[in-house]
Amino acid sequence: MKAFLSQVKQCRLCENELPFEPNPILQVSSKSKILIVGQAPGIKTHEKSMPFNDKSGERLRAWLGVNTSQFYNDQLFAILPMGFCYPGRGKSGDLPPIPTCADTWRKAILAQLTQVELTIILGKYAIEWHLESKAPITELAKQWHTLLPSNKVVLPHPSPRNNLWLKKNTWFEKDVIPLLQQKIKTLINVY
Repeated sequence: MKAFLSQVKQCRLCENELPFEPNPILQVSSKSKILIVGQAPGIKTHEKSMPFNDKSGERLRAWLGVNTSQFYNDQLFAILPMGFCYPGRGKSGDLPPIPTCADTWRKAILAQLTQVELTIILGKYAIEWHLESKAPITELAKQWHTLLPSNKVVLPHPSPRNNLWLKKNTWFEKDVIPLLQQKIKTLINVY
């Protein structure tokens, strides 16, 4: 796995499409228990070369009920975005992940994550790939009671840009987060 990850982190396949030098950012181990699949690193993550090392990450860790050292322990959490490099900025936020990462690396990486017991899905591109669904995030997040027993859950992106969504959907932090935290606590304590 280490040799393969070294190859992934040296990837330059889409360098002509990126606004900066390629900087593949992911965190995986063949022993990871929880898989977080998202969109692509943001600019702050790109600059720090660490996944979710920003306000979104602070909220995500709070939702999961874990501290920083637990979150960055690759034997507990695998973090595998759809695009490994920052794709650049568009009119209304970051551009979509460049599909080259998923097309080239995703199946091979997922095949090595045999210990994963929970997959947390963030964002429409991850939803389309992992659930083969184009349903709205709100609709899928409301299906937590059927997805969580199957060891999957859809969350809105933890970005501060989603504060309005959280205000409109108070059920999410009231109903979903406590059960998600309990499931994660069980998985981490098993470790």
